[in-house]
Amino acid sequence: MQRLLWIGSPFFGRELASCGWQEVAQHNFEEPLCYGWESLRRLAGFTPDVLVVADKSRPPFVLGVEDFPCLTVFYSVDSHIHSWQPWYAQAFDICLVSLHDHQPRFHSPLLPEERVWWFPPFATVQDRPDPTARKQWDCLFVGNVNAATPRRAAFLDALARHLPGLSVQRGNYRQLFPQGRILLNYCEHGDLNFRVFEALGCGGCLVTPHVGHAMERLFRDGEDLLCFVPDAPDAAARVAAQVTALLAEPERVARMERNALAAIDAGHRASHRAQDFSRRIQALGRDGAQALVAARRARAATIRESSLKLPYLLWAEEVQDATLQAAYLAASRGLALPDC
Repeated sequence: MQRLLWIGSPFFGRELASCGWQEVAQHNFEEPLCYGWESLRRLAGFTPDVLVVADKSRPPFVLGVEDFPCLTVFYSVDSHIHSWQPWYAQAFDICLVSLHDHQPRFHSPLLPEERVWWFPPFATVQDRPDPTARKQWDCLFVGNVNAATPRRAAFLDALARHLPGLSVQRGNYRQLFPQGRILLNYCEHGDLNFRVFEALGCGGCLVTPHVGHAMERLFRDGEDLLCFVPDAPDAAARVAAQVTALLAEPERVARMERNALAAIDAGHRASHRAQDFSRRIQALGRDGAQALVAARRARAATIRESSLKLPYLLWAEEVQDATLQAAYLAASRGLALPDC
């Protein structure tokens, strides 16, 4: 296979190295930067045949992509909090969408349905059970609970009144999850989040909101995990009853743990996503990929005018960095980017 550059959050980028690619380069960063074609070539150390721009839950950081001479892929994970992503995605040949029910938001004449691919979250190879861990909490939630998560905070407060054995922790979930008899998840924005897969990958018995996003196609409610309706008036009381019932049935808990881990190991680790992605890109064939690139570049001005110009102008007003402002303004006009 060809040379690939992955820029942004790592996700399953590391696992691509074992999927038959000729060469894979990966670059993550935290500084407020943006990249054009030439800067990406320098980063990679080669001219990529495939570019993956992976969601960092920040403003667009690769600009001019509508005219890049390689196959381009945008990987959207946080479409539940970033309404600009479907607009930005129109500049790419392929779009990976983590949230199943958001796929139609990305569909358009520029990016038809067959080029918007569902890539749900996953567990990493490090998400594993720890048989040496001592169970010390009946019900464990691991994550942030603050002003940015008001629904989660309200739910946990209500649940604590019904479930004295609830423990809310922050820290390394891989160390904490094996210490909980029952694991609890709560999706602040109704998204199918990575925490579901991380908890199950760590061998946990998980109680989690039913959020849609084709969750039922991935896991069996009552067999692999247990779901609840998060917005029901009596949600906290119902979850407390679910957890209490599970705690009274340790054999059922053990069975659910085994089922869930088997489901993760069979198809929901980073390696599975990397293999699926590589197969689908390979299935395009060299001619098919080149045809997509040529068609996109032929309508680059249209893409820029219809989908990119307004978001870029808005970001030029929003960001504080003068160099980034200049980059968004240049990108909105199809001009060469300043050195970010």
